[in-house]
Amino acid sequence: MPTTNSFYGKGGKGNFCDETSDVNPISEYALQKYEVEKKLISFGNFISFRLATVFGASPRMRNDLLVNDFVFRAYFDRVLNIFEGNFKRNYIHLIDVARAFSFAINNYDKLKNNIYNIGLSSANLSKLELANKIKLFIPDLLIIEDRAKKDPDQRNYIVSNNKIEKTGFKTIINIDDGIEELVKYYGTQKKYNFGNI
Repeated sequence: MPTTNSFYGKGGKGNFCDETSDVNPISEYALQKYEVEKKLISFGNFISFRLATVFGASPRMRNDLLVNDFVFRAYFDRVLNIFEGNFKRNYIHLIDVARAFSFAINNYDKLKNNIYNIGLSSANLSKLELANKIKLFIPDLLIIEDRAKKDPDQRNYIVSNNKIEKTGFKTIINIDDGIEELVKYYGTQKKYNFGNI
């Protein structure tokens, strides 16, 4: 079952959130996903994947996901306005999400009845760190950090993916490769193809 590491909410106190950490869902989305996970656990015979924020190009493109959104705005507008740029989150490419499910199917007996964080251990990044990575691919990008405004999305946490990695699962697409992919993808599109985003 795909759930979310958004459960951790405001867990960003410098300590890694692992599968035993207290949860602090701060959105209705995270709260409902947590309720689903609890119900799933009650049935037994389960695997719950607490997915990091997903990114990557796809046939049904999601531009509301943070990495995709930042690259979209950077590519078409050449400017990023960032609120609370120190807030951190973990990320994962959609291909690695699919690979995680395939890995679970092929190793079900080893993984069953467990919760796993699924993300890039190399990508517990703040929004400002993410913007600066994007600037490596779009050098004329202007990054503006607005310190006066609060982000409505108050998620701020860093995540440990050690538990799934100890089972033998490894991600294959890092954040830089994903950003490069997205820049190339948006280079084949026109902004109006996406409607009002």
